Amino acid sequence: MPAFDVSDPALVRHAHQPLTEQLAARFAQRIRARLLAPGTRLPSVRDCARQQGVSPATVVVAYDLLQAQGLVEARRQRGFFVRDTPLGGGRTVAPQATPNPSIAQATLASGTAFNATALIRGMFHDPAGRLQPGAGTLPPEWLETAFLSAALRKVAAAAQLSQASLRYGEPMGDSGLRRALAHRLTGMHLPVAPEHIITTLGATQALDIVSRTLLKAGDAVMVEEPGWSVEFARLTALGMRVLPVPRRVDGPDLAVMARYCEEHAPKLFVSVSVFHNPTGCCLSPAAAHRVLQLAHRFGFHVVEDDTYGHIAPEHATRLSVLDGLQRSIYVSGFAKILAPDWRVGFLAAPPALVERLLDTKLLSTLTTPSLLERAMALCMEQGHLRRHAERIKTRLDAARARSVRLAQAAGCAFVTEPAGLFGWVDVGVDSEALALRMLDLGYLLAPGTLFHATRQPSTLMRINFATTQDAAFWDTFGPVRDAVAHGRSGV
Repeated sequence: MPAFDVSDPALVRHAHQPLTEQLAARFAQRIRARLLAPGTRLPSVRDCARQQGVSPATVVVAYDLLQAQGLVEARRQRGFFVRDTPLGGGRTVAPQATPNPSIAQATLASGTAFNATALIRGMFHDPAGRLQPGAGTLPPEWLETAFLSAALRKVAAAAQLSQASLRYGEPMGDSGLRRALAHRLTGMHLPVAPEHIITTLGATQALDIVSRTLLKAGDAVMVEEPGWSVEFARLTALGMRVLPVPRRVDGPDLAVMARYCEEHAPKLFVSVSVFHNPTGCCLSPAAAHRVLQLAHRFGFHVVEDDTYGHIAPEHATRLSVLDGLQRSIYVSGFAKILAPDWRVGFLAAPPALVERLLDTKLLSTLTTPSLLERAMALCMEQGHLRRHAERIKTRLDAARARSVRLAQAAGCAFVTEPAGLFGWVDVGVDSEALALRMLDLGYLLAPGTLFHATRQPSTLMRINFATTQDAAFWDTFGPVRDAVAHGRSGV
């Protein structure tokens, strides 16, 4: 029997495959790709029948097929729910224990079709083979360069490689890369010595190293909301109490931060100062000074994630620069601008914390791949990275202008001024319901509920300017959004 085509918005009547099997296959594909997380409630029989334009009896049989495959379970008087599915070798995903703090914290994996890991898995699992509006990275063709492979070949051909590869790399990371990073940070008015820089497997691991070093289960951590869903989920998995701080255009809500400091004694504040994800906003100097005053007064550390710093204006305000790495830790990497699969990141920390952070790195990964780090250092030293970043900024500016015009023509309103890689838009309907409908057409969206520490309905959505400049997406988006608004099953 032919496979179900997820790019077709409707079930195919008179096809060789019965409607019941087509519908079951559609849900099975989502469940196995983890786009429907364990514990997610499937639409009611009546709602599903209306959405798909089939009879309730067809839905009942399809759900029974899914139950027979062990993908869903029926709960009396509650409906059908996605089960924990095997990962291989008969092993299943065990539900994580959820702390019970006194205030709200990240619970994205509970009871929602879209969560942090669903978005990540969807980025790696693209059945439609097209650019995805909800993606968090630049398109691969934007990142294609000749100098990366040339640098890798040059480093690999070095005479000392054969001996160096037989040993672990330097615990702190390749010294040449750390020198290049120190030079770059100094150029950003953040003087730092190479011995205060630790390389990591991407910026994500740098954030994880900081959390595991400075925090213990039950500690309170302040995060910006809306913010990076992966960070919410990661901190919750570590057992932290997540304190959501509303993110405004100029920075975090300082009154909320002050109240948290007085009531919960947070140990950490995680912030994106430049081209904040998902709003695209940048921190103002006044807000930055107030944040640092709170950090020094109440004794918490600030982790500044500068993942998008490569495409930022030179004058952008950074907490670490103003603070001089006293209460701040600077984190960045190259995944957004150059080579996502190389997983080269780093952190710059106050001298008193370096040894503790290094211990955590060694316990988790021992060392990082020196071959890739040496090649990255060569790209920086020869100016390739700087010139590449300038080309990306120029290309992104043009893509953003096109994407903004198309989004506004499709009826979307920008909540914040379009800037950086992401746009924060109001689509006028439940963006999660819209995302589920667009998924049937092969488009992965990033609904607003993903960017809140506590799940809540939202009409907001994050778009990637580099992947939404194609009119074909918006031509599909408009009718689907109208259908969601009016409760129709088709487009």
